[in-house]
Amino acid sequence: VHLVESGGGSAQPGGSLRVSCVAAEFTSNYSIGWFRQAPWKEREGLGCISRADGYTYFRDSVMGRFNISMDSAKSTVTLQMDSLNNEDTAVYFCAADTRGKGYCSAGYYYPDEYDYWGQGTQVTVSS
Repeated sequence: VHLVESGGGSAQPGGSLRVSCVAAEFTSNYSIGWFRQAPWKEREGLGCISRADGYTYFRDSVMGRFNISMDSAKSTVTLQMDSLNNEDTAVYFCAADTRGKGYCSAGYYYPDEYDYWGQGTQVTVSS
């Protein structure tokens, strides 16, 4: 069971980036959450997508700017980030929650809700 992230990189303020997360060898259903961690800060939950029904949930800090989608095979989940600002600079992680049977939990923004983590990918926003 593993998650592999790709994408990220650098952008100017107001720009866009995307990070994708490919899930492999899962034997049960799961939801995917997205987190980020800036230097000297705690890991911050951003949003979640329920693979069972496609519903998405977002924290206020990224609502309206970030979106989460998944491909038809439900094996690749993408975090689309628009209207980026300097405060979005961080390492971004995807994570899988297998205990919710494909549905995001009410506490989807807590790291402890997740069983498996991607390796993280850097996103840098600067002018």
